[in-house]
Amino acid sequence: MSTLPPPDYARNIRLIGHSDQGGRPDALQVMVHRGFAYVAHPWSRGFSIVDVRDPTNPGATVYVPSPPNTWTIHLQTHDDLLLVVHARDLFADAAFAVDEKVYYTRSVGETVGTATGADGRRNWSAGMAIYDISRPTEPRQIGFFPVAGVGIHRIWYVGGRYAYVSALIDGYSDYILVIVDLADPTRPVEAGRWWIPGMHTGGGETANWPEGRRYALHHSLVEGDTAYACWRDGGLTILDIADKAAPKLITHRNWSPPFGGGTHSPLPLPARDLLVVADEAVLDHEEDGRKPVWIFDIRDPANPVSIATLPTPDEADYTAKGGHFGPHNLHENRPGSFQSDTLIFATWQNAGIRVFDIADPYRPKETGALVPAAPTRMVDARQNRPQVIQSADLFVDANGLIYATDYNAGLSILEYGG
Repeated sequence: MSTLPPPDYARNIRLIGHSDQGGRPDALQVMVHRGFAYVAHPWSRGFSIVDVRDPTNPGATVYVPSPPNTWTIHLQTHDDLLLVVHARDLFADAAFAVDEKVYYTRSVGETVGTATGADGRRNWSAGMAIYDISRPTEPRQIGFFPVAGVGIHRIWYVGGRYAYVSALIDGYSDYILVIVDLADPTRPVEAGRWWIPGMHTGGGETANWPEGRRYALHHSLVEGDTAYACWRDGGLTILDIADKAAPKLITHRNWSPPFGGGTHSPLPLPARDLLVVADEAVLDHEEDGRKPVWIFDIRDPANPVSIATLPTPDEADYTAKGGHFGPHNLHENRPGSFQSDTLIFATWQNAGIRVFDIADPYRPKETGALVPAAPTRMVDARQNRPQVIQSADLFVDANGLIYATDYNAGLSILEYGG
């Protein structure tokens, strides 16, 4: 076993394993399933399967490349299925490669020319690939859900008939909610869709939000017949999806402005009538403002009330460190993973991985932290990116081990001491 890279900071969390993912250390979403970590690459294009049956000594890696010019940055596993997004590789696009601010502050559909219809230059794969992973190291594609447009950004799938995806389709300004029927996973079909009024530009709708605000579904989490959806600068919607063909709005809340937007990750805690929502930090040095993780009381789903925010890491000057400082993703309490109504696991980008206790939701407290070492090399191909940690996603397995990805620094496997 190679020497583990010592973390920059650790409190109540220790590093027990690390993988460079077969020489492709860039990753965004991670799922751990049946002893294997499935990691999605933003710059190496494709996904890798890492043997983590011994988490202290990760084993061989299987790499599955994406089609040309295609992003496969998010994925989901459940039972024998792996679902992988396919979308235009936007970070390789000249419009976004120089200044990341363009990606986060403008409608993607308008920037790439698909908001009013097809742009006619399709050299990428757009949709959702479906794999049989009954043999984990031999994934076999069995189906594909195509979309006409930029593609799919993220998926929520925890078994059953339906998957919930954010899709950028021709004629829409940005990503909207699409519900996919997987009754036959070899032949998935659309069951329904929903968007914030003003996004269907190809249908004659006009945006009623300010210039420089990006209304786009990042993703939704579903509990029963309710979908909790985060729309970047468009805030939060709670939807009744009992009728998959015709989702109904229960409420729409938006706190941008005055806050900086980037609403990204929902985590419903139905047993406690709570909803945790993370706003993603998307610009360096907090140029987009301090981004909170909110705790909402949702006893009345039509009137969610913010009752607290998670504490911001303050043991170092992370604003000055460089890169993004602030929340990104939350552990999602998926079936088969570690589940808790009181512990919240979050990535905080240049401030690493954080654990919070919300037993008292009015007084949340941080109970663990680990900031991995800076990457030894840069895979992020965008111009002028600082060589600092940017913890991206995390998954907590049923044994409580944390698997955390980074844009450049590989897969860290952590043990929480709480």
